[in-house]
Amino acid sequence: MAFDDFLKVDIRVGTVVKTEEFPEARKPAIKMWIDFGGTIGERKTSAQVTKHYTPESLVGKQVMAVVNFAPRQIGKFMSEVLVLGLPDEEGGIVLIGPDQAVPNGGQMH
Repeated sequence: MAFDDFLKVDIRVGTVVKTEEFPEARKPAIKMWIDFGGTIGERKTSAQVTKHYTPESLVGKQVMAVVNFAPRQIGKFMSEVLVLGLPDEEGGIVLIGPDQAVPNGGQMH
């Protein structure tokens, strides 16, 4: 893969503003609405992050997400961004985000 290919992936920071449980999902998941500010605005997604997070614990958390993939239908829910995370030792997902508050919509460098 060339460096220019990496630059095509638009990774931004946003703040989770609303969450809901996603009982219809095949694997336990949480629906999230994330504010990316500016021209991107609010986008929704779902993520299998129930091992480390509750819907309530995610509100106000800043997370990193790919914002320029095509929307993806997950059951009856349309996911508009891909939230990024890393697996722990047992495979539970830990979300990636800044360790200090930054403006929503900031692009990863």
